[in-house]
Amino acid sequence: MEQKQYRFFDLVMAAFVTILITSNIASSAKIVDWGWSIMGIPLAFDAGTLLFPISYIFGDLLTEVYGFRRSRRVIWTGFACLVLTAFILWLVRILPGEVTWQQYAGQGAYDAILSGMTSGGIVLASLVAYLVGEFSNSVVLARLKVATRGRWLWLRTITSTLVGEGLDSIIFILVATLAGVFPWELFGTLVLTNYLFKVGIEVIMTPVTYWAARTLKRVEQEDYYDHDTRFTPVEFGSPK
Repeated sequence: MEQKQYRFFDLVMAAFVTILITSNIASSAKIVDWGWSIMGIPLAFDAGTLLFPISYIFGDLLTEVYGFRRSRRVIWTGFACLVLTAFILWLVRILPGEVTWQQYAGQGAYDAILSGMTSGGIVLASLVAYLVGEFSNSVVLARLKVATRGRWLWLRTITSTLVGEGLDSIIFILVATLAGVFPWELFGTLVLTNYLFKVGIEVIMTPVTYWAARTLKRVEQEDYYDHDTRFTPVEFGSPK
């Protein structure tokens, strides 16, 4: 049986993967501090936090419009691309540097900025957190869509984000800290800031999510409900 073809599915997947990879590189490169605090806890955050919440919005759209099975394929595609990115950056790291480059930049600068992506710390943290967070987000949203009969999109996107981003933030910062990427002194700060920022972005972007979901449903002639879906991360059967 021929599978249905979609006009924008590949574009949404490409945007999702691009944001995923870029946010991981940014997380390794810089910690941002705007000078704000809550109850004495500074709201500093890794720079990838600026972008990563957008990947959850794309994840919401994928599940809401195309269903869990196709969203699962995108999640594993992002996983594979992130592994490939980490491998390439590691390979570049071990190659000998040219003399002039060593003078104006140097191996030390490369390691300082990209060590999280090349030594495995950020990658390991991101991969584990990414899989748990994205799959949790997708499953919660898909189940709520069936339970609410497609009503209250805002409830589905925010609830799934509260669960997915909560698991993602805790696992990501914990694993990265255990791997030596972040100091333990910043653990509470980074978890709190990551979670609040990510959930806040989802809430602020809700009108955009509504518009994008309506547009995609109309253009693609699709509004998938996961009535009989097996919510397993490793079942690669063809979507109905």
